[in-house]
Amino acid sequence: MWFLGIESSCDETGVAVVHLRPDGTVQLVGAALHSQVTMHHDYGGVVPELASRDHIRRVLPLTEAALSEAGVTLHAIDAVAYTRGPGLAGALLVGAGVASAMAMALGVPALGVHHLEGHLLSPFLSTDPPEFPFVALLVSGGHTQLMRVDGVGRYTLLGETIDDAAGEAFDKSAKLLGLGYPGGPALSRLAQQGDPTAFALPRPLLHSGDLDFSFAGLKTAVLTQVRKLGPQLQARRADLAAATEAAIVDVLAHKAGQAMRATGLARLVVAGGVGANSRLRAQLNARAQREGWRVHYPELALCTDNGAMIALAAAMRWQAGGWPAQGDGGAFDVRPRWSLHAIDPAGAADGGVQPG
Repeated sequence: MWFLGIESSCDETGVAVVHLRPDGTVQLVGAALHSQVTMHHDYGGVVPELASRDHIRRVLPLTEAALSEAGVTLHAIDAVAYTRGPGLAGALLVGAGVASAMAMALGVPALGVHHLEGHLLSPFLSTDPPEFPFVALLVSGGHTQLMRVDGVGRYTLLGETIDDAAGEAFDKSAKLLGLGYPGGPALSRLAQQGDPTAFALPRPLLHSGDLDFSFAGLKTAVLTQVRKLGPQLQARRADLAAATEAAIVDVLAHKAGQAMRATGLARLVVAGGVGANSRLRAQLNARAQREGWRVHYPELALCTDNGAMIALAAAMRWQAGGWPAQGDGGAFDVRPRWSLHAIDPAGAADGGVQPG
């Protein structure tokens, strides 16, 4: 079966084609992606209206490009998947509307996918895919969660952020340092030139005994340091960037290790944009080698939002029997604040993840 996936939850338009083979493996055969970073740069963040309009301009040319790379025509597609949520409402509606129109014209199902489930399953497209069960560390711009994953749709929440996500901590700290948008990658690049021990920044909830996260206090500590430095900030930016990155990564790596010990599982999956951070990968790899478990990552190109993860999640749910056999007459909706707790193995909008 051939699945077309459309991602339009925020500031990337992604379209991809995956092939669910008769042997049950899923192969990425075509993908196209457009980032809106340049367009939003002057505003210091994503402007929802501009994002939605750009998705409209990009989605069909990207679909043609993905199909061309895959070597198939639109009429070969057996199901069209789209990001149903969470995300920006207007941006989500673009992908949902286009996908549903395509599906209705082709007479195939339109499948609404949870954005975080796409991230969570994306390592299955890597050269070193995981096996169930595993612990998942989801670290993106708006989400930081630890999950136990026993199969497609079988997720148990182990811990999550009680305020800012790790990605937000990167972006907000970068803004305080005057690094512009997008802040997280810029902060990480600058951190490579600094001393991570130059500032004693807090590691919130590091020894809380649970698996929850908190990064709002760290952002406040960075703001305090920026104010203390005053005119000296420019000379010390790299050190403060390195100290900020080290504080975030230390908490993520510590909590991930704690989750591995608590569950007794042997595999950790890291997904989401922050999962591309080299310091985080180095610390997790070292901890895994020391403690006897393995870490799986998506390919770097699949860490950020993309259509491949949406098509993959739809294919894996289909394989698990979690989708209806036919379309629903073209009706669709989006869920901008859709929690991963609110999906179930059958893909419905309620049930699903159980609290740990």
